[in-house]
Amino acid sequence: MFKNKNILVTGGSGMIGRQLVDLLLEEEANITIADLTEPTDLLDKVTFTRANLLYFDQCENICKDRDYIFNLVGIKCSPQVAVERPADVMGPMMQFNTNMLEAAMKADVGWYLYTSTVGVYQPAEILYEDDVWTTMPSKNDWYGGWSKRMGELQCEAYGRQYGTSRCSIVRPANVYGPHDNFDLKSAMVVPSLIRKAYDNDVLEVWGDGSPIRDFVHARDVARGMIHVVKNKITQPVNLGTGTGHAIEDVANIVSEYFNVPIAWDISKPSGDVKRIFDMTRAFESGFQLTVPINTGINSTCNWFVENVNSMKERYAV
Repeated sequence: MFKNKNILVTGGSGMIGRQLVDLLLEEEANITIADLTEPTDLLDKVTFTRANLLYFDQCENICKDRDYIFNLVGIKCSPQVAVERPADVMGPMMQFNTNMLEAAMKADVGWYLYTSTVGVYQPAEILYEDDVWTTMPSKNDWYGGWSKRMGELQCEAYGRQYGTSRCSIVRPANVYGPHDNFDLKSAMVVPSLIRKAYDNDVLEVWGDGSPIRDFVHARDVARGMIHVVKNKITQPVNLGTGTGHAIEDVANIVSEYFNVPIAWDISKPSGDVKRIFDMTRAFESGFQLTVPINTGINSTCNWFVENVNSMKERYAV
């Protein structure tokens, strides 16, 4: 389906983008990555363009003559950043959403994938796709969640106006994998644990380890993106595992890999008790997972150790 097709991947230098590009290369697609960070190891395989999606003219330029666009761009930040600097999250995301979708539709792209987020959901133990528009996002994800919801609504609006939708929407769960953000100021759970275990003789973990989350490897998310585009699925689709793992389970895997003990800081907040994606829609459409959590976290630890020197400037490792 993608052989010799012209495909744009925004945010293609990031964690999920790298996995997606690898999968599309296997299908012999002609790939352009649009990002602010140059993927130096891929330059002999793809075309790279440095693009700032805050500017509509740049979005117009990169969307021309594309058969497919996978829009993965986003602002990944810790809960603390989301609360303390919400304007830095919401404003740019709204501009990214609007500029890219408008440019893609103006260029008459064949199909467009929009990457949403778990942040669109209200706190709940099981997260169902159809619950989003009958609820409110968590206050912890309030601004980022609403900006991503607006992006989803924009996709729906174009479909309604033109009589048919050419957009797929995916909502990834707690994604981890190689090329993640290991900066402790903004890193999420898995990269934060890996970084702390690498840096210290003791792995300090906030809370008691009991909260349950849906952790999914970036390669499975990338596979899910390709799946929904190939099948022209226009309903929002959760991309997780449908299986919860306690923070304690993840910490134990990282602790064992680096051979350091865990110290639980129960004076710190633990977060919501349980958040798991309902994966019925994805699984019933034929999507299957390929990366078990033990395998995925250990391979991510391997990647971090092998690449830590090259990340020193970027993440102050």
